[in-house]
Amino acid sequence: MTAGRTHLKLILGTAIPGGAFTLAICLAIIIMWRRKKRNSYFPSRNLSSDPSSTADLEDGSVLFGVPVFSYSQLEEATNNFDSAKELGDGGFGTVYYGKLRDGREVAVKRLYENNYKRVQQFMNEIEILTRLRHKNLVLLYGCTSHRCRELLLVYEYISNGTVADHLHGDRAKTSPLTWPVRIKIAIETASALAYLHKTDVIHRDVKTNNILLDGNFCVKVADFGLSRLFPNDVSHVSTAPQGTPGYLDPDYHQCYQLTDKSDVYSFGVVLIELVSSMPAVDICRHRHEINLANLAKSRIQKGAFNELIDPCLGFESDPTVERMTTCVAELAFRCLQLEKEMRPSMEDVLVALKDIQGDQTEGFDGLKIAKSPPSPESEHVVLLKNSKVPVSPVSVTDQWASSRSTTPNTSG
Repeated sequence: MTAGRTHLKLILGTAIPGGAFTLAICLAIIIMWRRKKRNSYFPSRNLSSDPSSTADLEDGSVLFGVPVFSYSQLEEATNNFDSAKELGDGGFGTVYYGKLRDGREVAVKRLYENNYKRVQQFMNEIEILTRLRHKNLVLLYGCTSHRCRELLLVYEYISNGTVADHLHGDRAKTSPLTWPVRIKIAIETASALAYLHKTDVIHRDVKTNNILLDGNFCVKVADFGLSRLFPNDVSHVSTAPQGTPGYLDPDYHQCYQLTDKSDVYSFGVVLIELVSSMPAVDICRHRHEINLANLAKSRIQKGAFNELIDPCLGFESDPTVERMTTCVAELAFRCLQLEKEMRPSMEDVLVALKDIQGDQTEGFDGLKIAKSPPSPESEHVVLLKNSKVPVSPVSVTDQWASSRSTTPNTSG
């Protein structure tokens, strides 16, 4: 009996340490695998004693078909990311002016934090932009490696600021945009968005801060960090709503179903900004009109275009401007419908805008557009009065003080 117990103790004494050793080896392998997987997404901050030296080895390589810049090269181009060279500050990063050694002027977007979400946006923007070629989309020159100490995207530099700058900023005071320039901006932006939708891309953050202007006031749509590739065999993509307050599609916000009509809604807000010169969100307005979309729909339903359209455009003195701005406001009303099925496609919006610019007598959907503003009793306005007016969610209307930041929702 004693010998048997001794033999059993000997077996257990040998087996248990061996099992523990095997278990430890398995755990070590799992930890190493998870760490390797994590490092494939997260850039390292401690590449060497000189953080830029390893990044320099990346220079000249290619990521997703675009050139990879070294950190030191972009640091030099921006004068060590001098605050005096800041061009803008968005929801995901700060943009700096820079000049490369070859003389090219660039805009360098520096993402705020090197975490999984930022890496996703970094890779997403590169993947989207390398698929696209359109004269009204900003050109991506390159980026840093995803293993670099910082995530940096390098774009062509667009010199004339954003549409928001010209409508609501300092530029609006010194040289406000004329109506011919505004309708041109509307058409070129619509052209870019229609192209995106044809190539199965939804921008998801259409706003005047993301519409850049060059020296000739030509449009360059920018910021594709939130954009989504949209499979052509589905009606929508279910995703947590992301976008900017004042521009966010209420239907998307409520149902979590993203479609190309979400961009159409946002563009409708842009159209209203162009005819009114008002910001998309203004907490100084009446609580029911903090969102410009609500204000616009109320005025259009009543036929009170003179309370919506910027008088500085010549609304009351130029019959052509009066007719065109009224038509654009009515088109925006269609884009801002609560039910996404009632909104036109971006291609239809583009056709309508070109018709309006060309002084056509046929309006959107074949509706006749009068040469003078329709009275409240006209057939056209009665049609608009009978349409349902979308109401923005309280969370969008009341929580946000400005439209410059992008809602930091969860996964997208």
